Amino acid sequence: MLNRKFWFGLFITIGLILSLSIPTISRSQSIPTKAIREIRGVWITNVDSDVLFTRDRLATAIKDLRQLNFNTIYPVVWNWGYTTYPSKVAKRIVGSSFMPKKSAGILINRQLGRSEGLEGRDVLKEAVTQGHKQGLAVIPWFEFGFMLPGTSDPAGSDFAKLHPDWLTQKQDGGTLWKEGKDPRVWLNPFKPEVKKFIIDLVVEVVRKYDVDGIQFDDHFGLPSEFGYDKFTVDLYKREHQGKLPPTDPKNAEWIDWRADKITLLMRDLFVAIKAANPKAIVSISPNPQTYAKNFFLQDWAKWERQGLVEELLIQVYRDNLTTFIGELQKPEVKLASQHIPVGIGILTGVKPKPIPMKQIQTQIAAVRKQGLAGVSFFFYETLWKLTNEPAAARKDGFRQVFAQTVARSTIIK
Repeated sequence: MLNRKFWFGLFITIGLILSLSIPTISRSQSIPTKAIREIRGVWITNVDSDVLFTRDRLATAIKDLRQLNFNTIYPVVWNWGYTTYPSKVAKRIVGSSFMPKKSAGILINRQLGRSEGLEGRDVLKEAVTQGHKQGLAVIPWFEFGFMLPGTSDPAGSDFAKLHPDWLTQKQDGGTLWKEGKDPRVWLNPFKPEVKKFIIDLVVEVVRKYDVDGIQFDDHFGLPSEFGYDKFTVDLYKREHQGKLPPTDPKNAEWIDWRADKITLLMRDLFVAIKAANPKAIVSISPNPQTYAKNFFLQDWAKWERQGLVEELLIQVYRDNLTTFIGELQKPEVKLASQHIPVGIGILTGVKPKPIPMKQIQTQIAAVRKQGLAGVSFFFYETLWKLTNEPAAARKDGFRQVFAQTVARSTIIK
């Protein structure tokens, strides 16, 4: 039997021979670190932004994002009562899937002084093609959920005028709700025809396009002051021995009853999505849980516990760092992160309120320190355009925090 010294010497010799055949890595080359996964996303919309309004502009934007090591885009596909793709479902209900040029012109002129429309194009198909070409995941964003522009809004659709019986009401019989300065109305998520429309719209997307998933935000719910329309009141009475709903919109039992109805709809939607495309993930981007449930009837923590959510991006649009971190440390956030990728939505600015890059970087660092799955930014135009800082400096800021390409966080449950 050969002794240990022989084997040791043989191993050393082989190791030296192999090392001579392996090329060295120069300091100028990218040296990979340990494998990590992280969501690095951005929401792309058609409000206060012109990125969707020409093919070249969209393609350039996606290429820029890839070069800065982003890996996910959430392009809007449903807002203002219209879709950004040719939709048979929307056309059947509204008469048209695209916002007319006149209305689009009003909207864009009001925002950026432009008048291009989306007619004649399939923006979602372009986003999917260009996104996948650049190696980005494409997860369409149903921005408006059950919300529609008010009937008095000149940039709004004819949806509310065509289907006034689909709208829900407040206790005084009113249908209008203000989001900022804009009047909104809300579809009644408890009505079968509304449920069917939303499910059909979503299934159309996941069946027709090679998307990586779909996403709903805080509008996939209902402001808690609504639900006093005749249909909902009658439904409540049938389930409560003829009793009327509480007059207090924030009554805990009344909140729970409506929130549970939306949870049931979420379950039906999840099943329909998976039947149409099992690989499409279900992503949501709500507000923090307490606010989401009490103000929008979104009990997303329950959705997650029931297995109806596969990616969670919580909108934590806070300037104060202590408050920001506090939201990241909530028990429901930690619990969800044990099952699915949980990331944080970070505000990079809105038109009247630019956010400095230093704050953005600090918040990204806080998300990473908490061990969460990544970030997504609201919204594309404020990454490096609608800002008080030079575009080059903003891009350098993202290069610093996204120094290397990484894969997206995936489902771990």
